[in-house]
Amino acid sequence: MSIAAEPPIDPNRPSTARIADVFLGGTHNFASDRAVAARAIELLPEVPAIARANRAFLRRAVRYAAGRGIRQFLDLGSGIPSANRVHEAARDVAPDARVLYVDIDPTAVLYARHQLESDPGAAAVHGDLLRPAALLDEPEVQDLLDLDQPLAVLLSGVLHFLPDGPDLDAALAAYREAVAPGSVLAISHVTPSDHADLTERFTALYNRTETPLTPREPDEVARFFAGWRLVEPGLVYCPEWRPDPDDEPVSDPARFVTLGGVGER
Repeated sequence: MSIAAEPPIDPNRPSTARIADVFLGGTHNFASDRAVAARAIELLPEVPAIARANRAFLRRAVRYAAGRGIRQFLDLGSGIPSANRVHEAARDVAPDARVLYVDIDPTAVLYARHQLESDPGAAAVHGDLLRPAALLDEPEVQDLLDLDQPLAVLLSGVLHFLPDGPDLDAALAAYREAVAPGSVLAISHVTPSDHADLTERFTALYNRTETPLTPREPDEVARFFAGWRLVEPGLVYCPEWRPDPDDEPVSDPARFVTLGGVGER
């Protein structure tokens, strides 16, 4: 069942989700997406590394939540599940973890459903994260998630595609009020970094698409955690958020232009 009518997939129109899939080495993309990705890499060779760092942060945040006893995950703006998918990262710690993927891009949902069709503990729905009431009332969501129990809300690399305004503020407040105490919120978000030229080029790439990018200063990203307590090390560049022991040291984390943080309810 779908929360919103799913528009048809147009292989000739580049998709943000499919372009990200290219950056991550995935195969769920079309020639139009690969052309945009190739041009992006030509203009900004750091793009694949930025995408991988964001995905690695998400994996660590998921493992952190699972380590705290959380067994259910709501991945908003999930894109196309690729390597190190949320349900796989969660089940490395908690084999009984349940994951609901939500995206507004029909391609992302189609591929996710195909990958998850034999997994009773994971599902994907087509929906708009700015409509939390419709999303959380969806029968498929309620069948998989129990809002009376702690939940991990994941907003990885998605809020910078949404403009400021009352709809965004209201949606974030609704998710916060809907979840049980002990829940966590994980956010990664593009920010103007010390490398202004890199951030400007990264923003310009997406401003040529139908999903323009809105980098936000650290204090603007921090306000998305209103009502949540940021855990250590706070809001930092993604490679700096609780790196794994075998991760290679990063000498200049600002070059990844993306902040990551986790809050507890």
